Amino acid sequence: MTQRLITHLRHVDLAVPDHARQLDFYTNTWGLTAEHSDSGLTFLAAEGSPEQYVVRLREATDKRIDLISFGAATAADVDTLAGQLARDGVRLISEPDTLQTPGGGYGFRFFDNEGRTVEVSSDVAVRQHRRIEEGESIPVRLSHVVINSADPEGTRAFYEKHLAFALSDTLMHPRMGEMMWFMRINAWHHSMAIARGPHPSLHHASFELRGIDEYMRGTGRLLRAGVEKIWGPGRHMAGNNTFSYFLDPHGNTVEYTTELELLDEDTWHPHVYDFTNPEVSDQWGTANAMDEFVAQRSFNDPDKGLFVAPPV
Repeated sequence: MTQRLITHLRHVDLAVPDHARQLDFYTNTWGLTAEHSDSGLTFLAAEGSPEQYVVRLREATDKRIDLISFGAATAADVDTLAGQLARDGVRLISEPDTLQTPGGGYGFRFFDNEGRTVEVSSDVAVRQHRRIEEGESIPVRLSHVVINSADPEGTRAFYEKHLAFALSDTLMHPRMGEMMWFMRINAWHHSMAIARGPHPSLHHASFELRGIDEYMRGTGRLLRAGVEKIWGPGRHMAGNNTFSYFLDPHGNTVEYTTELELLDEDTWHPHVYDFTNPEVSDQWGTANAMDEFVAQRSFNDPDKGLFVAPPV
């Protein structure tokens, strides 16, 4: 395994056909703050996060994941990782250089094994952020991103080998085998997870709220606004985090969560959980049942942007 040179998840960038509609949802309903907007391009921040932005929205003909971004501690680590990836035959999109996105910094981009664009950066300016107040049901940070993969074993191997992700837990089904892998890059139980799916796409993006009360207030606020809920509220066993899954205007699944587990990486041993056990999906027993119809809602549309680099 390579030395772990990435430190945390920064942001997920999405391309959508109707930028205005998506922007209205993420700001006026979901609770993010629009900054650095331009025609058809908006950077969305979480008020409690030091990251310049946690979601970038770009208007495009095809819906897709534009990019998943991770942080590194230093410019030297960025250079080291870029060199390692190039030597291992990973296709770089850009060499390490000054970034032209909000907050600047130093980074590079590459394609993963299925053609997603991944960015690694350091020295991005810290955004002026604030403590989220009691009862305030808006996201504190981007918690994690889950991707659908038509080759989940290969995708897991790619991120373990090249970016030093570690496996925290696995979900399995007695008939279908292993179905989801929770991967970490720090003490959080997962910053990314890989789901077995019919095609590469976004499974869901998850946003951390301040606490249980804020999480429930946020869930209720979305329900009152008429946003389609597909699963929750409940508490997962893997990660021990709460969950409420909704669909954004373009059919992407987005999650409100809180209390994601922090692990002792030196002593943690991954579990294999059978998700036909109802408590694995939802320890509380409050969520609607996870069935094939719920699962299919997060398969999403096939990502047509594979091996196509998004605009800077």
